[in-house]
Amino acid sequence: MILLAIDTAGVDCAVGLYDSDLDRMLAARSETIGRGHAEKLMGMIDAVLNEASLALPSVERVAVTIGPGSFTGIRVGLSAARGLALALGVDIVGISTLAVLAEAERRRGGVVAVLAAMDAKRDEVYVQGFSPDAVALDDARLLSVDEFRAMAAELARHGAVRVTGSACWLLEKDVAGESEEAATVEADHFPMEDIARLGAVAQASGKPKPLYLRGPDVKPQAGFAVARA
Repeated sequence: MILLAIDTAGVDCAVGLYDSDLDRMLAARSETIGRGHAEKLMGMIDAVLNEASLALPSVERVAVTIGPGSFTGIRVGLSAARGLALALGVDIVGISTLAVLAEAERRRGGVVAVLAAMDAKRDEVYVQGFSPDAVALDDARLLSVDEFRAMAAELARHGAVRVTGSACWLLEKDVAGESEEAATVEADHFPMEDIARLGAVAQASGKPKPLYLRGPDVKPQAGFAVARA
């Protein structure tokens, strides 16, 4: 199966083509841009198709990161992925960015539980726990920085845990323990090969929904609203 993977949920605008039968990335492009994903995305999709010598109808599934992450970026990726999947008549699956972080640790040979943690700004953190084989142990949630620090410390007291993600810098010290397997791993990017592999095995269940975990940072002014069609 040829899968097109899209990630615009974070600072990167990234796309990749993956052959699940060969378990191999055929082509991938990624640019760290922060914002402006909409202007870059379709051109990057064309570029990876050309690099792999494939036409768009060769794509048999579309996978897209659904957050948590950038509100605008998530919407850009989901909109593009839905449009492509509809035009091609193929399945679309949504992949959590926290799950991607956990999968990256599993692929590195992790032997301890993983706490995936992303800096959500505004003194908040997106958090989810995973087993060593990247199976979710709880639901993704939004915590204050103090709650995140307390959670990481409590988990460390009950056994080794690897903390991974862009929120690692918020920990006052390495709460994971002294072993190399139980370290903090600061990550601000989502490996395309992990998005693709998760997308290939995910169960398609209709139109994926964004995983925001909180309301938008920008809200309409009081007394002014635009009616929805």
